[in-house]
Amino acid sequence: MGQALIRVSHKEKGSIPDNPAPLFKKAIKDMKVAIVGASGAVGQEFLRILAERNFPMDELVLFGSERSAGRKYTFKGKEIEVKLLQHNDDFKDVDIAFTSAGAGTSKEFAETITKYGAVMIDNSSAFRMDDDVPLVVPECNAEDALRRPRGIIANPNCTTIMMVVVLQPLEKISHIKRIHVSSYQSASGAGAVAMAELQQQYKEIVETGEVKTIKKFPHQLAYNVIPQIDVFQPNGYTKEEMKMYNETRKIMHTDAKCSAMCVRVSSLRSHSESVWIETEKPISVDEAQKAIAAAPGCTLADDPANLVYPMPLETAGKDDVYVGRIRKDISDENGLTFWLSGDQIRKGAALNAVQIGEYLIKNDKKFLK
Repeated sequence: MGQALIRVSHKEKGSIPDNPAPLFKKAIKDMKVAIVGASGAVGQEFLRILAERNFPMDELVLFGSERSAGRKYTFKGKEIEVKLLQHNDDFKDVDIAFTSAGAGTSKEFAETITKYGAVMIDNSSAFRMDDDVPLVVPECNAEDALRRPRGIIANPNCTTIMMVVVLQPLEKISHIKRIHVSSYQSASGAGAVAMAELQQQYKEIVETGEVKTIKKFPHQLAYNVIPQIDVFQPNGYTKEEMKMYNETRKIMHTDAKCSAMCVRVSSLRSHSESVWIETEKPISVDEAQKAIAAAPGCTLADDPANLVYPMPLETAGKDDVYVGRIRKDISDENGLTFWLSGDQIRKGAALNAVQIGEYLIKNDKKFLK
């Protein structure tokens, strides 16, 4: 029987609407928001998403390195100049700080950012596995954000975020015991410089027949795939692959074991993943489709008979994680396999952080008048 394409709107799912500000209008105090790392790829996405979702705030301040300080960006028609990130009192009146300037910067400036009470929602890997820092994906464990003794909330790795958003509705049907995942990660996962390098490589191939520019990646990426993302660990896995193991367990509060193979591919934006799970009890394709279609943050695109399945070209710039190719594992009656694709700069980074902020504003007494 062919698998039907099911599409469910955000409104039907009960997730945060595209323009959430009216929900908060009477509930929150005057808000001051900061972005640290405003000039980077994720920092720029923060600006777009905060504007698109009409994030409730009275003032926005931008911070960056010496290289970025002085640049000006337009937000909702107003020009804002990037301030130099320093150890001073610039964060004294800030309520929420979205930080995406690298793990080293986050570690160095965490105390400066949080010492006057600002909540630091950090996109780096600096604090993800610290016991006293919650690691949050709102569709899975939003309540963890309310318990943050250090005033820091960690944003997970992009590949982990996209996977657990889809695993969560399946976990509610039957406990997931094991996960095998292969990721197909685009150039943008390594930043704007990496995207430019991939484009330059294709240009060089067309013009000269050979690639000369190889700086950001360990090998030529154009017309190639590289089975390495981040550095190798003593157990043979890369750091990226171990993030998926450890972060999944922390976010979902699970004992499930996740074995990952993370691969860099030559698409420009949006990551994809091939996921296999083993559950305690069998989950039918129909059950999985219905659960995923109804889950916040997911869009089901599963009609292979009509060549409908998620692809990076179509998921780039979208908020949801798109899921398709859902099928029973023919080698394991408790196995289920599927394919997902999502924009790792949006849901895999900036959007997830902004959704954490939205949850806090609605549910944390700190932000109520």
